[in-house]
Amino acid sequence: MRKAYKSGAFTVLMSLMLLVAACGGNNGAATNDKANEPAKTTTTTTTDSGTTTDKKIVFGFSQVGAESGWRTANTTSIQESAKEAGFDLKFSDAQQKQENQIKAIRSFIQQKVDVIGFSPVVESGWDTVLKEAKDAGIPVILTDRSVDSTDTSLYVTFLGSDFVLEGEKAGEWLVDQYKDTTEQVNIVELQGTTGSAPAIDRKEGFEKIIKDHDNLKIIASQTGDFTRAKGKEVMQAFLKSNKDIDVLYAHNDDMALGAIQAIEAAGLKPGEDIKIITVDGIKDGFQAASEGKINFIVECNPLFGPQLMDTIKDVLAGKEVPKRTVTEEGTFTIEQAKEALPNRKY
Repeated sequence: MRKAYKSGAFTVLMSLMLLVAACGGNNGAATNDKANEPAKTTTTTTTDSGTTTDKKIVFGFSQVGAESGWRTANTTSIQESAKEAGFDLKFSDAQQKQENQIKAIRSFIQQKVDVIGFSPVVESGWDTVLKEAKDAGIPVILTDRSVDSTDTSLYVTFLGSDFVLEGEKAGEWLVDQYKDTTEQVNIVELQGTTGSAPAIDRKEGFEKIIKDHDNLKIIASQTGDFTRAKGKEVMQAFLKSNKDIDVLYAHNDDMALGAIQAIEAAGLKPGEDIKIITVDGIKDGFQAASEGKINFIVECNPLFGPQLMDTIKDVLAGKEVPKRTVTEEGTFTIEQAKEALPNRKY
């Protein structure tokens, strides 16, 4: 009898403890604390046995490549931010080839990652693989560059710069510089990778601004693939074919830096004999501007890694996110570049 009594008392005691714990978990204070917690960096899954477990958010990201200082800074920002957020990052370098990106995205789908992100090499040709991701229930986030798909449901959001606006800013500076002259101003243009969003949009924005100014004329335009080596090569060709070049508009700093080498080799002074407008704002570009070799820089901010990780958390938490998020960016003259150079992070 005594042994049975002890067993029954123990059972009653354990029941009371469980009841108290359950009530405590439902009080108002606990609910409010949970509402103020930051977004989780884990996802909850259900096993075959019916139990639930938390695991790290797995993020598959396909980068364009490492063609420029800007891209390197962008990659570092994403990698470091993913680590700080506690994500399991699956990273792939496409080496500027669309087929490599499509292969990487399909690999992410097979690995059943939680989210896919990528910066498209070109605008077109993504619908099939994006539909595969959608059918697999994996949200896709576009970064830096967008796609030209008419079905916007294939991706959740696009986080990046307004490339058309960047081109417009470049054009506005040029118009202002030559507002008091009617003489023809000969412009050569170093475009980005053919078919890429920044190349298309930066050209569109620039031409939109200068089209009503008859004295501003683009006399040559060719891709430099966003690289210094190609920028130098194409600028050499421009200088051989055109004896009177007043302005160079480069779609990124690296091409402009390569072009500067060609200009100097031709015995000309960059920034004086040929005014240079460029886009990006990498540290090497700021250095050239501080030396007077680049006249105007339109910033394109690559350090959006933290913003991307926050967006991923919101998407997985079921929160509504805007279809388009524009990064904050500025412009820099020679004097402004000199002032900002010591604190430039990339």
